[in-house]
Amino acid sequence: MDFNNKTVLITGASRGIGKAIALKLAAAGANIVIAAKSTEEDGRLGGTIFSAAAEIEAAGGKALAVYCDIRDEKLIGDVMEKTAARFGGLDMLINNASAISITNTEKTEPKRFDLMFDINVRGTFMVTKYALPLLKKSSNAHILTLSPPLNFDMRWFKSHLAYTLSKYNMSLMAEGWAEEFKKDAVASNSLWPATLIATAAVKNMLGGEQLFALSRKPEIMADAAYYILRRAAGSTTGNHFIDEEVLREEGITDLESYSVKPGATLQRDPFL
Repeated sequence: MDFNNKTVLITGASRGIGKAIALKLAAAGANIVIAAKSTEEDGRLGGTIFSAAAEIEAAGGKALAVYCDIRDEKLIGDVMEKTAARFGGLDMLINNASAISITNTEKTEPKRFDLMFDINVRGTFMVTKYALPLLKKSSNAHILTLSPPLNFDMRWFKSHLAYTLSKYNMSLMAEGWAEEFKKDAVASNSLWPATLIATAAVKNMLGGEQLFALSRKPEIMADAAYYILRRAAGSTTGNHFIDEEVLREEGITDLESYSVKPGATLQRDPFL
């Protein structure tokens, strides 16, 4: 399947992985809806919905930038209305927006717990709920949720329980939707990186420049998403994909170009 005139809605696409996916799909001819909160640039994070839209247009795609806090279902509904009005429908939803706090139980503040569950769990659910009527009308509808494969070894829980619970909820929803939406021919999968990805979160919250240098560029996730989304929805659903495994299935085995620092020993993702 090609992406010409296909419409893709990406939450949190003003920067990082979401923007990288947007640029990849735009270059392939897709219409991109950027649903995010950033309307003014934060120096620590970079990017707004408007700067991302400009880059998408420059990459060859059509962009629609819509302010959306996915904690507010009224704003989500507004995104869907504007998407349908501008592009006539929706073919793919990428649940990318996420909040993170790598803290143990004692150090997890109530407001951070609430933020992660409001965005990662409730927000992802509501965006998908409101997108579904449009997706049902597509000839090759996909939902791709950026969350890890389910692994109930307690070592993934002990260091950052609240964050793990929120991300695993996203993965459970992705798997549940695959079964629920099968009758509607809407595919649902999750995608997660094998290594840390060089984003503002890694630089500002996890380990600064040192871990940033041991990460891969967001483009590896963008390329993996591209290969997943061009597959037939009817035969590609209910999977928890890992980026490098997707690329290997496509015959891409040399992944060195994705490294921020060529030759570095990459930091594996904390969930793998």
